[in-house]
Amino acid sequence: MRVVALVPGGIGDQILFFPTLDDLKQAYPNADIDVVVEPRATSAYRVSKSVSDVLSFDFKDNNSPADWANLLGVLRDRYYDVALSLGQRWGVGLLLWLTGTPKRIGYQSGSSGLFLTDAVPLNTDQYAAAMYHDLLKGLGIDTPCPDPSISIPKKDLDWAEAERARLGLGSGGYVLIHGGSSQLAKVKGIDKIYPVESWQAIIQDFQTKQPNLPIVVVKGPEDEAFVATLAQAAPGIKITSPPDIGKLAAMIAGANLMLCTDSAPMHLAVALKVFTLALFGPTDPEKLLPKSDRFAGIKSPTGNMADIDPKTVLSKVWGG
Repeated sequence: MRVVALVPGGIGDQILFFPTLDDLKQAYPNADIDVVVEPRATSAYRVSKSVSDVLSFDFKDNNSPADWANLLGVLRDRYYDVALSLGQRWGVGLLLWLTGTPKRIGYQSGSSGLFLTDAVPLNTDQYAAAMYHDLLKGLGIDTPCPDPSISIPKKDLDWAEAERARLGLGSGGYVLIHGGSSQLAKVKGIDKIYPVESWQAIIQDFQTKQPNLPIVVVKGPEDEAFVATLAQAAPGIKITSPPDIGKLAAMIAGANLMLCTDSAPMHLAVALKVFTLALFGPTDPEKLLPKSDRFAGIKSPTGNMADIDPKTVLSKVWGG
C-alpha cells in the first residue's frame, strides 16, 4: 500500500503528526508512507520512524496554477492508494480528487469534504496530536493516540556526546533553555519570546540554589541576537548551536529539565519524555501538551509572554 499525507505547518506540526504516521505504519507494516510538507518543515523527518519520502510544497505561498499542476503530476505519478489531508481548504480536497487516489481522508469541515471519500469529524477541543490522529478513523483505526516519539540518528547522538564534552558538562545533567522564536512567528506578530530580563531572573535563581547544575542555552539560526543579549545578562551560561533537528534532539535528550516557550523544541522534548516546563502567551497549553506529570505549561494571564512572572516559573520548578 502507498500512502501520502499532506501536512501543512511548521516542524512542531509535523512532530504532532508523528503518532498518526507511527500508528499507520504499525497497522500496515509494509506500507510506503510519503508526506508533503512545507520547505521549512522538511527537516523534522530526520527524526521520524515511519516515513519513506518527504516531498516539499509551500502550501502557504501564493502558488500559481502551474505550481498546483506540478504537485498534481507528482502525486498522480506515484499512484497512491490512500491520501490523508490535514488541510481544510477546498482546493486541497479538489487536488486529491484529481489525483485519482481511491481513498481520500480528511476532516468533515467546510467545502473540502465534497471531494473526500472519508470525512472525519474535526474535534479541536483536544491535544493537537489526538486531533490529527482522528484521521486514522477513516481507515478503521480507532486506537488511543500515543504521545509523539522520535528516533535520533546515531551520528547525532555521537555529535551531542562530543558537544557535551566541549561544554564541560561531564556525565551529569543540565537544564536546557530554548527561549527563541521562529522568524515566521515574528512576522505574524505571534508573541512567543519571553523577555531576557525574565530569563535572567530564572537563571540567577538556579545559579544560587543549584550552583553546580549547568545551564545550557540553545542558539538556533534565528536566535543570535536574543542569545547574545541573554549571555551578557546572565554570565556563566553555556551555549550550544546544534546544526540540525537531530542534533538538537540529542542535546534535549541529555537534559534533566527543558525550559522553553511554545516551539518546535518543546515538541521534541515531549517526544523524548524529558521533564518540560513551557511558557505560553496567546496559545493554549492543553492543546499543545499531552496530559502527563512530565510536562507542564504556564499560560500568561494576559496572553502576553512578558506578563508571566519569573516567580511563577520558579515556583513550578521548585514545587513551591
